[in-house]
Amino acid sequence: MFLLGFDIGSSSVKACLIEAETGKTVAQDFFPKTEMQIIAERPGWAEQNPESWWANLRLANESVLRQSGVAPEEIKAIGISWQMHGLVLIDRNRQVLRPAIIWCDSRAVPYGEKACRALGEEFCLSHLLNSPGNFTAAKLAWVKENEPQIYEKIDRLMLPGDYIAMKLTDEVSVTVEGLSEGIFWDFAENCVSDKVLNYFGFERSFIPEITPVFGVQGRVSAAAARELGLKEGTPVCYRAGDQPNNALSLNVFNPGEIASTAGTSGVVYGVLGQVGYDPQSRVNTFAHVNHNPSPALPTGEDGKVRLGVLLCINGTGILNSWLKKNIVSQGVSYNDMNVIASQSPIGAKGVSVIPFGNGAERMLGNRETGCSVHGLNFNIHSQADILRAAQEGIVFSFQYGMEIMQGMGMDVSLIRAGNANMFLSPLFRQTLASISGATIELFDTDGAAGAAKGAGIGAGIYASNNEAFASLEKLAVIEPETAKRAEYGEAYELWKSRLAGSL
Repeated sequence: MFLLGFDIGSSSVKACLIEAETGKTVAQDFFPKTEMQIIAERPGWAEQNPESWWANLRLANESVLRQSGVAPEEIKAIGISWQMHGLVLIDRNRQVLRPAIIWCDSRAVPYGEKACRALGEEFCLSHLLNSPGNFTAAKLAWVKENEPQIYEKIDRLMLPGDYIAMKLTDEVSVTVEGLSEGIFWDFAENCVSDKVLNYFGFERSFIPEITPVFGVQGRVSAAAARELGLKEGTPVCYRAGDQPNNALSLNVFNPGEIASTAGTSGVVYGVLGQVGYDPQSRVNTFAHVNHNPSPALPTGEDGKVRLGVLLCINGTGILNSWLKKNIVSQGVSYNDMNVIASQSPIGAKGVSVIPFGNGAERMLGNRETGCSVHGLNFNIHSQADILRAAQEGIVFSFQYGMEIMQGMGMDVSLIRAGNANMFLSPLFRQTLASISGATIELFDTDGAAGAAKGAGIGAGIYASNNEAFASLEKLAVIEPETAKRAEYGEAYELWKSRLAGSL
């Protein structure tokens, strides 16, 4: 018995086939082998053709079936993860009307800001838990104003994962998690927000039927079965955006549990057990995969409110990548850089690096500070100090954001992460554990494998998330260096003072 997961990213589409009984991956692959095209006709625009996601899914699926030799009838459930906040529009014939406007497209910012002013900041935060910002609803507002000939043909709007589910099952639906990341969901009323729809003038019929995150959402159609080599009738039993799904992949389901990634950008995603938000909207709050309050108790007195608080930091691992390309000698690996950086003491002899050189930072009120180096003395500092200060600066940006999350009532005591990117650096992870006081657990997993296990939960093959992730392989545990907490704290306070001076 096997489970199949798809992860629809902006750079590639991944497929993973796992054996349900053992939880082990039997085959995985991704396409394209070079990064998927992002269409940018103007500065700040970013679009992709949904058909390209499907074409690459077909290739990845073909590869895992060929590698594994698993018969289609042995696959018992399918799960989907996707790049968040995208907008896919279809007509009555289920044809895509225009390229998808994806997560990193910024054209809709003015529409979201105008909506926040008109709807009122108090309403947006207490009901939507976010400003409309640059999310899916604001993207649709841009289409309405700038492409009326497209807008008038819309039958349904979807998130990227909803499109893939439609292609698989020939059914159109959306989840509460998807609606929340699109800023269409009212958490106070526990329903689609009429106030948002009415403000923008959107037809309520644009919203597809709502389906649970876990459970049978549809079955593979005859046409999709022929195209993919799957068995007709195989159920699609799970779908979620990439950050909630990454948390699921790390078995992060309950209040106080935190998942983190640190690639080009950095993410801290924590689960909150009551409706909450940051009054300054420096972090985003969406429905988590297991958010399921009773309709009669929308504020969550039944204990089933599960919200994902998402801190996204643009300027993290991209700083380390820039140093590798431009500062260290050719041929020096990331591991070599870690070794060099570890030769500098905690605090890097007074050097601080503000790492925000990858655009505006939401947790800084959407300010664009740029990256800067502080305290550099040409007579005493070396390459090691710069490299350490860079890694510490990335960690300190995480801590800065986590303090916002703590202000919302979140306990930061355990951080789970995949063993990848910056978490491969012993210096990075030890500094993060020590400055936050949290234990860090590293695991061998990814989004496609998580989607497959999510499908197993949705199909009832696993009785619980703990059963689904019982085989999750813990690679390392990093405990805080309590004896050196004061040294880390001193370096962090100096960093914060220099950040304040740059704002």
